[in-house]
Amino acid sequence: MSAASSDTPVLDTLAAMTAESMARCNLDANSLLAARIAALAAVGAPAASYLMHVGPAADAGVTIEQVQGILVAVAPIIGTPRTVVAGANIATALGVAVTVLEAALQAELEDEEAE
Repeated sequence: MSAASSDTPVLDTLAAMTAESMARCNLDANSLLAARIAALAAVGAPAASYLMHVGPAADAGVTIEQVQGILVAVAPIIGTPRTVVAGANIATALGVAVTVLEAALQAELEDEEAE
């Protein structure tokens, strides 16, 4: 075990794994996120897993239409139940992301008004 200590060892490990994967895959950011979304759907990932990809996917230019296309492409392979669950979990993740952004904007406005 590493001598270094962290308050978030699991998240740190996931971040390190992701960084290593990105460095080795030779895909552009959009293709990488498309592959990850397809993989998340294939394994029946929870909304929290999609939530971790919302920001990077938006930054990479992944559109809602592209995500729908990904789900259509993988549906024959992963089946109807996983496709439906993926759609619902993606919607949940987007809803959480929007709520967080709204709260951050509201706090910023309140800070500006207080000054």
